[in-house]
Amino acid sequence: MTQGSGPWGQGPRNGGASRDDFSRRELLAFSLGGTLFGWMPWFRPKRVGLAGAQFQILRTKHPRRHYLVIHGDETTAREVLLDHLESHRGIGYVIESRTRDVPIENGKIDPNRMFSRPGAHANLQQLNPKWTQEQMNDALDLLDDGREHLLRALFPSDKRVLIALHNNSEAYSVNNELDSSERGSVKQPDNPHAFFLCTDPNDYQILATSPYNVVLQQFVRGPDDGSLSRRAAARYQRYVNLEVRMGDAARQREMLEWAESNLP
Repeated sequence: MTQGSGPWGQGPRNGGASRDDFSRRELLAFSLGGTLFGWMPWFRPKRVGLAGAQFQILRTKHPRRHYLVIHGDETTAREVLLDHLESHRGIGYVIESRTRDVPIENGKIDPNRMFSRPGAHANLQQLNPKWTQEQMNDALDLLDDGREHLLRALFPSDKRVLIALHNNSEAYSVNNELDSSERGSVKQPDNPHAFFLCTDPNDYQILATSPYNVVLQQFVRGPDDGSLSRRAAARYQRYVNLEVRMGDAARQREMLEWAESNLP
């Protein structure tokens, strides 16, 4: 790369981060374990977490968006977000785990099932079938004690949107969400694994003008599964879940850039 080219040579690209915010070397260091961030005085490393779900906070100057990667095994989402933060202003919450589930009280839990007590209870029962009632209560109480702190960090306080990046496989697509959604726009039926799920009707109106699949889940329906999207809907919080098939980084970058450019 010649001097003056790319995201660092002539200042921020697309209103994004300056060289003082990130470099590819430093983001790569985080993706490999985060060892460099501990001694860089300008970065001010921070973490926030709940039980075994610990999130590294990646913050650019003058952040505009909140982003989240919640599952450690969704490596495409992690890669796309780290790349995105090189050229866009925001705060990224990236889970440090590299597995789908995280430890809790000598057991495990899906970190996207811990945002309500009923949802966490169902997931803990599924993943820890040999637990005693005492172990279950201890884990649920631990989650209750720390849940609000994590939610305050993840959700923007000024009605801005939280964009969560996810990857899926053959078992999950937009078709699984249509029956529990108020509205849906399926413009790419041959690619059902790539879609937006949002909780705000105004965001839906905008996303529905895109060339991508999108569903609106403004109201909580059915049993509470403890997911962050359910918690966002219950709190009237703007939330967009960006799903693509694992490995389809190009599609996820494309959809994230569309949301970045078009959502207020």
